[in-house]
Amino acid sequence: MSNLKAIKRETTSSGSKNKLRASGFIPAILYGGKDPNQKISIEKKDIKNIINSDTFLSKVLELDIEGKKEKVLPREISYHVVSDEPIHIDFMRIVSGKKIVIEIPVVFINHPDSPGLKRGGVLNIVRRKIEFKCPAENIPNDITIDLSGTDIGTSIKISSVKLPENVMPTITDRDFVIATVAAPTVIKEPEKPAEEVAEGAEGEAPAEGAEGAAKDGDPAKKDEKGKEAAAGDKKTDDKKSSEKKPAEKKPAEKK
Repeated sequence: MSNLKAIKRETTSSGSKNKLRASGFIPAILYGGKDPNQKISIEKKDIKNIINSDTFLSKVLELDIEGKKEKVLPREISYHVVSDEPIHIDFMRIVSGKKIVIEIPVVFINHPDSPGLKRGGVLNIVRRKIEFKCPAENIPNDITIDLSGTDIGTSIKISSVKLPENVMPTITDRDFVIATVAAPTVIKEPEKPAEEVAEGAEGEAPAEGAEGAAKDGDPAKKDEKGKEAAAGDKKTDDKKSSEKKPAEKKPAEKK
């Protein structure tokens, strides 16, 4: 149990609260029980280490208010919208015999003893906190779940968890799931077969041959040029022979 020193404050104006914050204090209020509400302030450095923990709002603290000690439970924290610094805290007095509703964090232990996790399974946490109704003087710090023996496909429900005496979940109409051990979600891409790799290599070879043909001259193109030249020579010879052939004489017409 953490002990915190608190100072009474009388003024409630915005200016006085801002002055407190500037001097390193957090304005707070204490309520509950038969005593009237009490305005107090807590030094920020004393509470800074525990205020950011997951268990802060379910952790019983002891406030020392100028010599008078009271067991309290943090119920709400207000934060600055820009700096995200705590600017106000509500504390509730713990009254013996009174039951309260509170969210308690879930803690998982013995991960190495889970066969499912050893085989690459994944712990899928459905609920990191569970709301319970319990006596104000008997609030558990956490709900512990042992993962020993859990395999892939295991579903951990509230009925399988051993709870402290008089601690009951507020959800009573169903056996809800807290976590599961699921199969791995990462899928490896299959490697390419050796045949595909060989085909890819063969497909690249013609490019080199084409490059060589471009440098040395394509034989097919040479053959085409030779055929064109031969055809041109033949036309020239035909023309010359037609020029040398004498013109035929037509017979004289009879008078």
